[in-house]
Amino acid sequence: MKIDVLIIEDELPARRKLLRYLGQLQEEVQVVAECATVEEAISFFEAGGKVDLILSDIALLDGNAFDIYQEIALKSPIIFTTAYADYTMNAFESNGIDYLMKPFTFERFEKAWKKYVLFAKQNLTSQASNLSGFKTRFVINTPRDSYFLEVEDIAYFLAEEGVVKAVDLKGKTHLMGLITLKELEEKVDPSMFFRINRAELVHKKGILRMERYGKNNLAIQMQGSEKKLITSQANTSAFREWVEK
Repeated sequence: MKIDVLIIEDELPARRKLLRYLGQLQEEVQVVAECATVEEAISFFEAGGKVDLILSDIALLDGNAFDIYQEIALKSPIIFTTAYADYTMNAFESNGIDYLMKPFTFERFEKAWKKYVLFAKQNLTSQASNLSGFKTRFVINTPRDSYFLEVEDIAYFLAEEGVVKAVDLKGKTHLMGLITLKELEEKVDPSMFFRINRAELVHKKGILRMERYGKNNLAIQMQGSEKKLITSQANTSAFREWVEK
């Protein structure tokens, strides 16, 4: 498969190094564009630019690369390349799949690249095998590695302070990356997941018990969590109908 790549880097030697490393890979790679500033990158996407992967520095000539990812809703995974160690959490909240500290070797770059290839192949396999169109697993990226989270193991999704997390049936939290709760709601089977309020999307499999909470709300006890989730008044009636199906 041909992989379209965008390079966002303000230092010419660093761009040349990335181009050289890309040329050493086994896969067919096409560098669609090279951007040196936040403004150039935003213009690329606003003009309809699409790529499979982004190689992005963080400190650019006119600002911080995260300004791009706050302005543009991206679907493409990102390998960050930077001289700063302070932005790791921001990177993995912004669709980052790896974080390369400058100067990095080809071996380190290739390791990050293989993580992306695994990510891409898994997405293709999931799309081909899931005829319903709904997700059966998610790729979770961390500073150390990437792993798979099966949808059937998720108790609920939570949007908190602008970050979406998945809480599994054992109570472990997983950072979902650059995606909104609304987008997640469209990716999972609505017969199994229900948006109980603005911030929480619950899995029917994870519901242990329910009780009345006030006049028009329900408190839901989820598997693996001590916290009770509260339905909004507007959604309580529809939730009752959904949970009994």
